[in-house]
Amino acid sequence: MTKNLKKAYEKVDSNKFYELNDAIKLVKEVSYEKFDPTIDLAFKLNLDVRQADQQLRGSIPLKYGTGKIVKILAATDDIEQQKKAKELGAEIVVGLGELDEILTSNKFNFDIIVAEPKMMSTLGKYGQILGPKGLMPNLKTGTITTEIGKAINEIKKGKANYRTDKNGVVHTIIGKKSIDTKKLVENAQLVIDSITKLKPQSVKGIYIQNICVSSTMGPSIKIKII
Repeated sequence: MTKNLKKAYEKVDSNKFYELNDAIKLVKEVSYEKFDPTIDLAFKLNLDVRQADQQLRGSIPLKYGTGKIVKILAATDDIEQQKKAKELGAEIVVGLGELDEILTSNKFNFDIIVAEPKMMSTLGKYGQILGPKGLMPNLKTGTITTEIGKAINEIKKGKANYRTDKNGVVHTIIGKKSIDTKKLVENAQLVIDSITKLKPQSVKGIYIQNICVSSTMGPSIKIKII
C-alpha cells in the first residue's frame, strides 16, 4: 500500500455509514490519483441472478454526464442515419461491409458500438471477442436501435450502464472527480433512485443491502440507505 493510499484509508471510518453528500465529498478528498479518476457506485442487492427477472441490465442517462470521452462506432446502412451519426459526433460510421472489415482487423479503437438490428447477424459472429470487451450492443442499454442518432446523442451526453454480476452486485459510474460535488451528488441520487425502482417483484426481504462509493484507486465509503 502506498503512503498516499494509507493516508486515504486512515481518513475513512470503515464502520460508518455516511450521508450521500458527505460520502461524495470524502471520496474526492481521499482520491490521490494523478489523473482524473472515475467515481463509482457499487450496490449489493438481494438478488438471485439465476432467476431471469432478477438479472438487471440497462443504462441511466445522467443529468450532468459522466465526464468521460466515449468513442462510438455507429453501424448502419441507412444514408440519412449515417449522416446524422457523424453530425452527432460518432467517431466511426460504417455500413455492413465496412463493419465486417473492422471486426476482422481486431483493432478496436472505440469504446461502444451502436448498431441497427440488421447489423447484429454480423456482430454476432464476433460475440466471443466483443462480449468480454463489453462491446456487444444490447437492446437493454439502447445500443441496438433503429434510432441511431438518438442513441448517440444520449451516450455523448453521458449514460451510466449497469449490470448485476453473479453475486448480485451492480457497479456503475456517476462521473469524474473533476465534476462539481453537487452535480456528482445529483447524478448519484438519480442512479440510486433508478436502481431502487428496478426492484423485481419476486424479491423478498431487504432489496438494497449496501451502497458504497469509491474513486478508481481509493477506498470504498459506505452510504447511508434512506
